[in-house]
Amino acid sequence: NRISKKTKGGNQIRFSALVVVGDKKGKVGVGLSKAKDVRSAISKAVVAAKRRLVTVSLRGTTVPYSVLEKFSAAKILIRPTPPGSGLIAGGPARVVLEAAGVKDASAKILGTKNKISNVYATLKALETISQIAKAKEKEE
Repeated sequence: NRISKKTKGGNQIRFSALVVVGDKKGKVGVGLSKAKDVRSAISKAVVAAKRRLVTVSLRGTTVPYSVLEKFSAAKILIRPTPPGSGLIAGGPARVVLEAAGVKDASAKILGTKNKISNVYATLKALETISQIAKAKEKEE
């Protein structure tokens, strides 16, 4: 994204980059960064995303539990689906779930259509699923 700021000397242009990294085996991270040129914004975002990797609990190729999570004005509903049904998700949620290695799940974005908020809401939902899975393991 191009960001422009009005200053006394004229417009100051910067670029922001939102990057999702993942190993498709249960780890995913998101980075948001700004810089004066696109290349350095992307590289800074990749470093930030690698620094904030999250481990996602998977049951086979799907998520183990349904979860509704909210971040800012964005809400996301992620549900497990049977094997072979594929990933039914749109836009930012699909990108994050694919990077995490989820092959069979359903995700619905509710509320805002802001990409940044939706990416963070999806990541928060995956963290919640992992916390639920850890709590269930301790019970057993």
